[in-house]
Amino acid sequence: MLRFLLRRIVGGAVILLIISVLVFVLFYAAPRDPARLACGKVCSPETLDLVRHNLGIADSLPVQYWHWFQGLFVGRDYASFGNCPAPCLGYSFRNREPVLGTILDRFPTTVSLSLGASAVFVVFGVGTGMLAAAKQGKVIDKIASSASLIASSLQIYVVGVFAVYLFVYQLQWMDRPQYTPITESPGEWFSGLLIPWLVLSLIFTANYTRMTRSQMVETLSEDYVRTARAKGLSARSVFFRFAWRGAMGPIVTIFGLDLGVLLGGAIITEKTFALHGIGDLSVRAVYTSDLPMLLGVVLVAATAIVVFNIIVDAVYALIDPRVRLA
Repeated sequence: MLRFLLRRIVGGAVILLIISVLVFVLFYAAPRDPARLACGKVCSPETLDLVRHNLGIADSLPVQYWHWFQGLFVGRDYASFGNCPAPCLGYSFRNREPVLGTILDRFPTTVSLSLGASAVFVVFGVGTGMLAAAKQGKVIDKIASSASLIASSLQIYVVGVFAVYLFVYQLQWMDRPQYTPITESPGEWFSGLLIPWLVLSLIFTANYTRMTRSQMVETLSEDYVRTARAKGLSARSVFFRFAWRGAMGPIVTIFGLDLGVLLGGAIITEKTFALHGIGDLSVRAVYTSDLPMLLGVVLVAATAIVVFNIIVDAVYALIDPRVRLA
């Protein structure tokens, strides 16, 4: 098991390295010059060269990337910013602030949004899917399947605007979506993120309902489940001890991927509700050609996905004994 995890960690590090190189090259191929953006409208050639030198983009592309990569481990010295301690992701081209510090300031918003929404869609999605599988072919199953199909067709930017208009401005049942640190006011933190949680979890709940139902129905028809029934085990014991456990493998896989993506930035949700998290930061970095910020956000998102993939592989052995035998 340890050797397997070590291989997965090394493979994840290689993937992150490849992603950083690709993003760096793609940005370099963009038609906009970040030095000219930072210099302003009136900028002489001498000033433009000085800005490139201060930003660390006067060298060739391989040299620029090597300096950036080296700064992750040993730090980096900038002509206009001074020393940037490791892990150094550079300084933003636009606001001249450390990239790592900006990401860490935005990260609590994204974490709160992601964890809250994931708790909602896992509980309701998996629970509804299990209920539909237990009542296969009955009215509850048909209602759950139809509702999940409709919900999966909805879009966050449509449902989000409608939910804010109805529940905040018309009915005045909920507070306007905003992020308040949980350390300042747990009540305002909860009320400010309630609508984004529900809207973000709506589509995910529909997907998890359909997935859980299909996996449970398929598992209930397996030979080992029929054998358990033939031995005289109760329907409840067969359902939870064998069928549920055997169906959780694919669901855990998808949940790990979804949570990693959300932690990397729920872009549409954050833009819809004006939440200043990682997703909003990534959009701004693309619009302004802010290479250090863009690289930092991409690495955070990719790291979250890779880490949760490794965690899912480790959790597999606890859920399904067949994985341990393999």
